[in-house]
Amino acid sequence: MRKLLSRLGLRFEDPVDERAFVTRFTLDDLPRTQAAMILGACVYCAFAVWDWIIDPAHWTETLFLRLAVALAVLLPATAALRWPAARRWAEQIYLSYCVVPGCVLSLIYLRLGPGFDHAAAGMIVVILFVSTLLPLRLSSLAAFCGLTWLCFAVCESFAVHERAGMRFVNNFEIGMAYALSLYAVGAREVRARRQFQTEEALRREKERSQTALSELREAQAHLVQAEKLAALGQLVAGVAHEINTPIGLALTTSTAAEGDLRHLQGAVESGQLRRSDLTQGLARLSEGMRLLFSNLTRAADLVNSFKQVAVDQASEERRTFELHGWLEELMSTLGPLVRRKGHTMRIRCEDRIILDSHPGALAQVISNLALNAIVHGYPDGRSGVLDVAASRSGEDRLRIIIADDGIGIPSEHLSKVFDPFFTTRRDKGSTGLGLHIVFNLVASTLQGQITLSSKGGGGTCFTIDLPLSVDEVEVGEAAEPQTTKRVNLGSVVVLPAPVVEPNANGLE
Repeated sequence: MRKLLSRLGLRFEDPVDERAFVTRFTLDDLPRTQAAMILGACVYCAFAVWDWIIDPAHWTETLFLRLAVALAVLLPATAALRWPAARRWAEQIYLSYCVVPGCVLSLIYLRLGPGFDHAAAGMIVVILFVSTLLPLRLSSLAAFCGLTWLCFAVCESFAVHERAGMRFVNNFEIGMAYALSLYAVGAREVRARRQFQTEEALRREKERSQTALSELREAQAHLVQAEKLAALGQLVAGVAHEINTPIGLALTTSTAAEGDLRHLQGAVESGQLRRSDLTQGLARLSEGMRLLFSNLTRAADLVNSFKQVAVDQASEERRTFELHGWLEELMSTLGPLVRRKGHTMRIRCEDRIILDSHPGALAQVISNLALNAIVHGYPDGRSGVLDVAASRSGEDRLRIIIADDGIGIPSEHLSKVFDPFFTTRRDKGSTGLGLHIVFNLVASTLQGQITLSSKGGGGTCFTIDLPLSVDEVEVGEAAEPQTTKRVNLGSVVVLPAPVVEPNANGLE
């Protein structure tokens, strides 16, 4: 039987799905169902007027029966659905609500004189109410039909019809009403089951998608962090290489000074110190101290610059800073790496530009763009020029241009360079997240937009437009999603700033 019902679409093979569907089907729009049940009780009692017209002598008895059914069954059944504990039995409550008045209706017609000559109309009204206003499944409706028709047939066997053939007419009309109601309720249940299946499939697919998206974001977060550490690691390598020179010179100078000092000390102890030896020794020590101080100062400046840049890149805090000095400090940490690769860096920055923004995010953007130019712009090992220019583009706007004279970006890649995981050097360890980080930081944390233009063999130019002061975004405030549109204008790709939900690192 279960297999047959499953094939007909009237039962789910999975018991969990079946229970979930029955609960949802029987309790869907419960307030409307309860209102219909109250209306049904009122209509059932109101038909006492019909009883009075048919048989005025016995209508008080039928009115009592109708009121008794309403007060003892119909209204209590309606009220029972107000308690959550009773809702698990909702289908049984609906069935009792339908069967009891349906069977008592046959007793009422038996008590009325010519009642069964008009019984079909009353039964059809009950069938119509049950099949249209109550959420009965086909199985429950079939039980209702069987029980009420059996009671009707038994009661009618004791009745005397005024006209011959009315027994057949009544049962034929009621039978057709049952058949139509069973078809309507069955079709409604099949449609409801299909909708339930579709919604469940969509819900499960959504859960799988959300799980996959969560895993993807977690993996992306790890890769983004690795990319940031890799960029910082390259800065460390460059700074370490640059620091090695002044430290080495300072070490050599201190060694030479130690030798000169030992020579003077020996001459003093032997009493053979000459004026010329003293003058020459002091001159060498003075020159050594000058070189030592100069090289150690240079090393200290590099360490301080790198320390500030590293702190900025590791922190997402917002602060006010002067752009020119900050940019010089940042470029001093990138300079060693640029020079080691044989490139030249030019910096042009308008004076007295005060930013109220996130220096860590801006440092990450400029560092990534510079490192991206060094790695991808000159694959053949030739030297080039990296140009960084910053100026006001309006009363409260800043424009930063980072350009190189490398090989450029092919036109077919222009629309994809900011996509996550897009890279042409995956075989050499690139993750394809550097420019994706840049795009998200510019769009979300810095609240600006970035424009890319490039020609094959003609270099690449990134233009960043930023507000001088970023707006405060309250924690937990959800931004309405927008669609990011990328407009390809020949060799120029314009990327408007979308609303991106930042994570703890300011990245998408």
